[in-house]
Amino acid sequence: MVKSKRTDWIKVRVTPSEKLEWEAKAHAGGLPMSELIRQSLQKVRVWNVKDRSIERERTVQIARIGNNLNQLARWANTYKSALDTIQVITYLKEIRDQLKQLKYPPKKEEVIDTDDD
Repeated sequence: MVKSKRTDWIKVRVTPSEKLEWEAKAHAGGLPMSELIRQSLQKVRVWNVKDRSIERERTVQIARIGNNLNQLARWANTYKSALDTIQVITYLKEIRDQLKQLKYPPKKEEVIDTDDD
């Protein structure tokens, strides 16, 4: 793989305390400041309005699933016959399948909110 030569500059104004903090992090990681910033920006995911509405819908879906789980647990503790147990397991499998359908961004990403509400 051919590596591109870095020729462009980006200038960022920071406070003296921010600069010291970033320098300390770069030194602790054994990295030049530019590499620390590059690696940090690789982990950032920028959100837009569409992303936010999708995430809200996922949260609502998870809350509903959690409510269903609580109802099933309460029901299972009240009615403990073998037939009822089979029915509860069937419902739990359905809930598991619903959870598998929900997709989330990788957990290691840091999120920056770009929507100014």
